[in-house]
Amino acid sequence: MSAREIVALMNREEEAVLKAMHAAEAALATAAEKAAEAFQNGGRIIYVGAGTSGRTAAADSAEMPPTFGIDSDRFVAIVAGGTTAKDRAIEDAEDDIHASITALNEMSVNRKDIVIGIAASGSTPFVLSAINHARQKGIWTCGIANNRGAKLLQLADHAILLDTGPEVLTGSTRLKAGTSQKLALNRISTSAMVLSGKVIENLMVDVKAKNQKLKERCARIVCELTSATRDEAWDLLETHHWNIREVIEHFPESESVPATV
Repeated sequence: MSAREIVALMNREEEAVLKAMHAAEAALATAAEKAAEAFQNGGRIIYVGAGTSGRTAAADSAEMPPTFGIDSDRFVAIVAGGTTAKDRAIEDAEDDIHASITALNEMSVNRKDIVIGIAASGSTPFVLSAINHARQKGIWTCGIANNRGAKLLQLADHAILLDTGPEVLTGSTRLKAGTSQKLALNRISTSAMVLSGKVIENLMVDVKAKNQKLKERCARIVCELTSATRDEAWDLLETHHWNIREVIEHFPESESVPATV
């Protein structure tokens, strides 16, 4: 096949991802509600995965603090092979049934937390052992897999099937399965934060202004939610240490700001 034919084939195959996402809407919503409940009660949302699934989980958890202004320990990813596996593949790490248990114990997991296991095959030992261990501790668990009838979906308290079908390259789950997992975690984490009052309308009012681009975004948000000019918004943000909520609360014409967790 030519490069153009390969790309076209992959695009056609990728249509299965959104179909799978639509089919999983109710299950994803339940997981989002559980994540919001855990967050609001001071618990953690703990992802567990290996390979592509683990790296996808690590990316989602890493993006939560700057996006929603939360502490880095509220969404956590346990990845087979540890920190090194987030940068490069460590294929044999997924067979270690003890490592995930050890990681959970070192985190002192408790019933305020929830544990979400992600595995395309739904049979990864590292993930299964974590889910089983969490359930034994009375912790609510969720399993996300791309194979119908997968053991992970049977073991977890709540199952999310992302039925994306066979990959263009057989067994290469970094393709459709990986895309669907990324979307699934986006749905769960973002919905949980919206339910927890971390946004106003569709604006990230708790974003941390760590660089110039984000400071500009903060100023635009203040301008959208108040009658402030860009210069006024900038000055107010500097006065309030780039806390958008404080600026809105103290702005004369603003309405009451929704409570946040």
